[in-house]
Amino acid sequence: MSQAMPTALPRWDLSNVYPDLESPAYQQDLDRFREETARLQSHLDAGDQDFTAHLSGAVQAANAALLTGRTLRAYLNSFVSTDSYNTLALRKLSEFEQLHVELQKQFTRLEAWIGRSADRLDQAIAQDPVLREHEFYLREASEQSRYLMSEAEETLAAELNLSGGNLWSKLQGAVVSQLNVPFAENGEEKQVPATTLINYRSHPDADVRRRAYETEMKAWEQVRNPLAAAMNGIKGTVITLDRRRGREDALHSAIDAARLDRKTLDVMLSVMRESFPMFRRYFRAKAAHLGKEKLAWYDLFAPVGKIQTEFSYAQARDFVLRHFEAFSPDLAVFAARAFDNNWIDAGPRDGKRAGAFCMAVPGVKESRVLSNFDGSLDQVFTLAHELGHAFHNDCMFAAGRTELQRSTPMTLAETASILCETIVVNAALKEAKDRQEELAILESSLNNASQVIVDIYSRFLFEKEVFERRAKAELSAEELCEIMEWAQRETYGDGLDERYLHKYMWTWKPHYYSTGLSFYNFPYAFGLMFGIGLYAIYLERGPAFVTDYRRLLSSTGMARPADLAAGFGIDLSKPDFWERSLQVVNGQIEQYAAIKAV
Repeated sequence: MSQAMPTALPRWDLSNVYPDLESPAYQQDLDRFREETARLQSHLDAGDQDFTAHLSGAVQAANAALLTGRTLRAYLNSFVSTDSYNTLALRKLSEFEQLHVELQKQFTRLEAWIGRSADRLDQAIAQDPVLREHEFYLREASEQSRYLMSEAEETLAAELNLSGGNLWSKLQGAVVSQLNVPFAENGEEKQVPATTLINYRSHPDADVRRRAYETEMKAWEQVRNPLAAAMNGIKGTVITLDRRRGREDALHSAIDAARLDRKTLDVMLSVMRESFPMFRRYFRAKAAHLGKEKLAWYDLFAPVGKIQTEFSYAQARDFVLRHFEAFSPDLAVFAARAFDNNWIDAGPRDGKRAGAFCMAVPGVKESRVLSNFDGSLDQVFTLAHELGHAFHNDCMFAAGRTELQRSTPMTLAETASILCETIVVNAALKEAKDRQEELAILESSLNNASQVIVDIYSRFLFEKEVFERRAKAELSAEELCEIMEWAQRETYGDGLDERYLHKYMWTWKPHYYSTGLSFYNFPYAFGLMFGIGLYAIYLERGPAFVTDYRRLLSSTGMARPADLAAGFGIDLSKPDFWERSLQVVNGQIEQYAAIKAV
């Protein structure tokens, strides 16, 4: 980590949610969660006596249970995600998950009831204001109810998930977050979390990058067998349940969860594939800047150009706020609130999960952001990205959306984060003092774009192949590595040195280890291109865009992406929009390649 950074980066504060894990306030909400779940059940038990009244009551009870439950889960995750050694938090999370299964059962019953009562929905919605406000949810629930097993089977599946898929996911998180390995830097060898090695990929010293990569490969090799078991357990469970529910394949449920159709997804994926030669030009240009013929995996994130690459956390804060201000004063005020009130858990440490994320805490109408800030420009942009998620949450809270109305698909969940990151990147480019600073900023932007288009596509190919093979037999760790390298060769092509790929990408990415959401990848590409496309519209319309944009963010749980996009004149089923978005990236690649290597 940079010496310019403070020794103790801020950790998030959730004391305004509950004083601690054993406080009376926490226990009261746990009891309230039980009561709200029971209230939902009582409406379902009596539903056919007065359909409209009990459906309205069920919707209100569902919202209340979700509000309390999501607040409890966020609070518990704030401990577990930052300290996997915290046995009290892990036990409390397990206790909560036992209770949450009951809510899942009632939601399954609710969805099935709505499906059975489709012929009565129109009249009920017309009669009741609560149901009118939740019409989108009700219509979607009715449609998706066709993919439910019997009530007894869904109940059994939910209960078995606690000791099946859920534990496989926890195993992956614990193994990855607690793996420590020896690594030498500045002549001193020390034990570092394996997840910290990932941050060395952007180290300015090529030897450090290479050694970190080699150490990382050996580290994942030590734990690959239990992680392969977790992967097999997760994917096997999903395949079995999808088959019983009448799904075409694992992608079917992911598309529905994203609120897309296969045609739109195929069009988007096709445009992504056609862009690979463009990104390979970037990889070759980067190799030239690094004085190499081809990029090895450990050079993919190497810094290029000259800029203040070691930001203190305070400097990162000022950088983000200044550029947010240029887009919207409201956005800057909001982000300052997040910084000033310790909504961000900033730095890497043993027991903390890798990567970055933002979670809503609906009980207090706030968000919390996890990052692994290392002082790099890339991590500054990551802060902007995650704060975009938090702003999205705030738009929904400010509009008074209920929990059912806030249920946003991943495709739209990336809208604000990508746009906020784009704001900061483009503003930084305009302020570049010379060509080398311009090069450094372009590098950070293009590196991110290549990850979201090229690498995300490789992850899509990997997961699709894993599902297809897992349907026939369990996969060994070696097979998983072979599939990952194949997927990377298919996408990166001759842009990378094939001798140095990352066959263990499947081990530490938590996205593969969920029974509830498969293909946690293509929505990121949707988000990037949708966010860039919206930013282009902002450049045309100026400040007038912001009001419509906030309205869109507040409504992402209440409409399909195609309908919200149509409000901005965008047709997602045609390649034109996706191609225009990637042309913005192509312009940056041309700009990048035109700067001579030094």
